[in-house]
Amino acid sequence: MASLADKIGSFFSGNDSSADEGLRDLFISELKRVYYSEKRSLHALGDQADASTTNEVRSAFLQHQEESRNQVERLEEIFKIIGIKTEDHTSHAIDGLISDAHQVVSETEQGSLTRDAALIIAAQKIEHYEIAIYGSLLTLANVLDFTQSAELLAQTLEEEKATDHKLTALAESFVNTRSKEEEEKHPGSHHASRHPIHGSDADVTLGGPLGV
Repeated sequence: MASLADKIGSFFSGNDSSADEGLRDLFISELKRVYYSEKRSLHALGDQADASTTNEVRSAFLQHQEESRNQVERLEEIFKIIGIKTEDHTSHAIDGLISDAHQVVSETEQGSLTRDAALIIAAQKIEHYEIAIYGSLLTLANVLDFTQSAELLAQTLEEEKATDHKLTALAESFVNTRSKEEEEKHPGSHHASRHPIHGSDADVTLGGPLGV
């Protein structure tokens, strides 16, 4: 009788024929879920770009939005390769992450660098989720010998990792430092609920180094 370790090894190596059908169903389910996630992220990236303060952050979101369009097309190609109808499954995980991204816009002041820092954090949460699901799909594709699908998934996975690294570099290069300077100069200025100062001596540029 095979040990538990042998059974687990056979399962993940693809040598257990009885598990193939279950793994294929799991692959399809996750494929539909990430298809939903990518389409939702595609629209969310446009919203994040519109809400950005700096051109650097806005450009980063727009560039990844274009990549996401290509990623959606790759997923549609995978549906064709494995011979199933292209459709999606709701992902409550991505819905929650995108909701959080919208919330940071309402909680930060328009035109502030703190908003850019918050948008980057929200975007990286989404990236980490997508990296996890694409990594899992790639593992399943390899186990199931879905060679063509694995190649497409690997390409997207590398793009997601590259985007995450770009966002980290962008945050470290100027957004986090300058948003800290903004907060130190005008404590509380990044909060959307901040009440403006009225009167003849009011500084109309109060809001940060960008003068907005």
